[in-house]
Amino acid sequence: MAGGRNHENSMCKRVDGGITRVFQLLGKRWTGPIVSVLVEQPTHFADLRRAVPGISERMLSDRLTELGAAGLLVREVDEGPPLRVSYRLTEAGAALGPALRGLGEWAEKYLPEGELGGGC
Repeated sequence: MAGGRNHENSMCKRVDGGITRVFQLLGKRWTGPIVSVLVEQPTHFADLRRAVPGISERMLSDRLTELGAAGLLVREVDEGPPLRVSYRLTEAGAALGPALRGLGEWAEKYLPEGELGGGC
């Protein structure tokens, strides 16, 4: 019966709370690519939209709002003319850079292009 108890204990194991919170935010479609663009430099809305192919204006706006609410980016209005809005990462957002680069390297090694059915 001891083997049964070990199995029961492993079934009660839970994922780390930090990992859960990270993926609740960054696991949403488009969020990772948006942050990866902003890691490089502050970016205007239109440039972000061009940098993330396939994202709609509405979805980009929604994701930027979520990232702002999470404290990962700030929205800045560049007085014109023309009036333009840019986004930059906060210290907390910029701290994601090494993790995102690591994930990108992992993907290059273990997820060959086309493996997930994406791409052009």
